[in-house]
Amino acid sequence: MSEEKVYPVPPTFAERAHVNAGQYRDMYRRSVEDPEGFWAEQAERYLHWERRWERVLEWDFHEPKIRWFEGGVLNASYNCLDRHLESRGDQTAIIWEGDEPGVTRSISYRELHSQVCRLANVLKEHRIGKGDRVAIYMPMIPEAAVAMLACARIGAIHSVVFGGFSPEALKDRILDADCKAVITADGGNRGGRLIRLKDNVDQALAQCPG
Repeated sequence: MSEEKVYPVPPTFAERAHVNAGQYRDMYRRSVEDPEGFWAEQAERYLHWERRWERVLEWDFHEPKIRWFEGGVLNASYNCLDRHLESRGDQTAIIWEGDEPGVTRSISYRELHSQVCRLANVLKEHRIGKGDRVAIYMPMIPEAAVAMLACARIGAIHSVVFGGFSPEALKDRILDADCKAVITADGGNRGGRLIRLKDNVDQALAQCPG
C-alpha cells in the first residue's frame, strides 16, 4: 500500500523562490543532456576561480576515475565569504540556535569573515599550512563553522569529530588522519547536560605519540 501526499506551496513563498518548477525541469534536463556545458556554466556563474579549469569532466568507469574541473584552483573560504562582502557584508550569514529554546545568535558575512581570518592567522602562527590535517572536536556552535572555514582558507584539511565521541574514539581519529592540531572548546551543552570536551581532548592527546 502506498500513499502520495502533495503539499501546496503558498503563492507568496513560491514568488520568492530563486528557481520555479518549470525552470528546475529545464535545468535538470540540460544537466543530463549536456553535463559538461551545464556545470561549466554554473561554475562560472557562482564561483570565483583563482585559476580556471582546463577540462570540466574526465571520467572512466572502468578504472574507476571521475575528476571534475581538472586544473582549476579555488578557495572554498573565499567563495563562502569574501566574494559576498561587497554586496551583502552586513547581511546574515549564520543563524545559530542553542541547546536551550530561545537562545540564538545571528552573524553577518563581515563578522564571520573577520573571525575566520583571525583563526586562520592563529593556525598559520602554529605552523599549520596546506595539506596539514586539523581535528575539530567542537559543540554545535558557530565557532565550529569558523574553524572549518579557517582551515579551508589556508589549505588545511579539517576532520570533524562528533562531540559525543569518547577520548578513545577521538584518539583513534586523530591518529588515523595524522592530525597536526586539534581545535576544541572547554565544553558544550547537549540535551541539557554539559559535555567536557577539553577534558576528553587532554585524555586523547595523552595517548598520542609525540
